[in-house]
Amino acid sequence: MSAERIAVLGAGAWGTTVARMLAMAGQPVTLWVHRADAAATMRADGENGRYLPGASFPAGMTVTGDDAGLAGEHRLRVVAVPSEHVRATLSRLRPQIDDGTPLLSLVKGIEAGTHHRVSEVIADVLPTAPVAVLSGPNLAREIAAGQPAGTVVASVLPELAQEVSALLGTDRFRVYTSRDVVGVELGGALKNVIAIAAGMADGMDMGDSGKAAIITRGLAEMTRLGVASGADPRTFAGLAGVGDLMATCMSALSRNRRAGELLARGHAWPEVAEQLNGVAEGAASVHGALQLAARLGVELPIADQVAAVLAGERTAPAALASLMARAQRDELPA
Repeated sequence: MSAERIAVLGAGAWGTTVARMLAMAGQPVTLWVHRADAAATMRADGENGRYLPGASFPAGMTVTGDDAGLAGEHRLRVVAVPSEHVRATLSRLRPQIDDGTPLLSLVKGIEAGTHHRVSEVIADVLPTAPVAVLSGPNLAREIAAGQPAGTVVASVLPELAQEVSALLGTDRFRVYTSRDVVGVELGGALKNVIAIAAGMADGMDMGDSGKAAIITRGLAEMTRLGVASGADPRTFAGLAGVGDLMATCMSALSRNRRAGELLARGHAWPEVAEQLNGVAEGAASVHGALQLAARLGVELPIADQVAAVLAGERTAPAALASLMARAQRDELPA
């Protein structure tokens, strides 16, 4: 296996999009699918018809459902599976992965139980692997269509962040670098939770003023938890913070926003999950976020209400009423 080859682990919309981008830049890419039958269908169709229909696979991109196809030297391995499956997937594939190969996480989530960020989950399974994380307002279908966008790649190893930036950056996709892994990961994970709340606002026809309040106070929650976790507060004013938050809360392409809209219209979470073509990461991440917040003594009132609605313990209107009934306070407490 060529040391120049890149493996993308996970064939959802975003993993497929990144694999296509790398292949279109001349990089040999293997896209790994967890089921052999799904991989065979994609190879036959020449596209990912379920998650990215109409976006054909370029030359240099192969699709496999065979774990052994990931063996050998690689320049980079990209993790693009849902957050709740990262630990199990990497444990399954560990015999094929050289610990010295860098990993790039595209995953935006917090693991329930451990309340670990995805880079921490990777470190648990592959403790010597260099890790970078990527996050930003990147809606897969827009990026796949060549629409312009920006993102942030963060690593404690500046040279790794620079390498990923060079691999992915184009005249349509601007890649900034950062050392704030904590902030970039928490921004990406927490904005999905707030997007569910923003979707509830849409489902209740709250209007733009009410939705703007949810988004703004959601950003305050994200920043509070981030700073308490050791993140740079400036990260939440950037692409991985407010940028990603705006895109995910506003776009019709956002699964998390759509999930909140359906919840507000009276659908129970299991029914909502079945209607989404993909995973609403906020539903999985809210529990880990609240566990982390409890450990750090940080209040997340919007996340609390989202969790209650997802669990069927409260309706969206009741959640809104609870938020509005909170005591008045200084917007910028000391």
